[in-house]
Amino acid sequence: MAKGFGGMGGMGGMNMNNLVKQAQKMQKQMAQMQEELSEKTLEMTSGGGAVKVIISGKKEIQELKINPDVVDPDDVEMLEDLILSAVNEAIRQADEMYNNAMGKLTGGMGGMF
Repeated sequence: MAKGFGGMGGMGGMNMNNLVKQAQKMQKQMAQMQEELSEKTLEMTSGGGAVKVIISGKKEIQELKINPDVVDPDDVEMLEDLILSAVNEAIRQADEMYNNAMGKLTGGMGGMF
């Protein structure tokens, strides 16, 4: 084994330098994609627009709007539910946006990188 990885079975014909370069290229593309996604925003509503949430690709809430007509001091629970619904959907959509972008970048290689 004087020549490094010569005895690695199925990888015998694969050039390790090319593999490392491909991994570095993909890592750079992933970083660029993450930067682009962090600049995007998603808007979610609940209660027919009673609550609106704007979230970044980094899953940071940037804006929360509540229609004053849904603020009922006798039913705070409903307002809390509307807020939770909008925020959770915004997070789900941000995750989906990220996963779709990653799937395109990795070509279905999943968690390999």
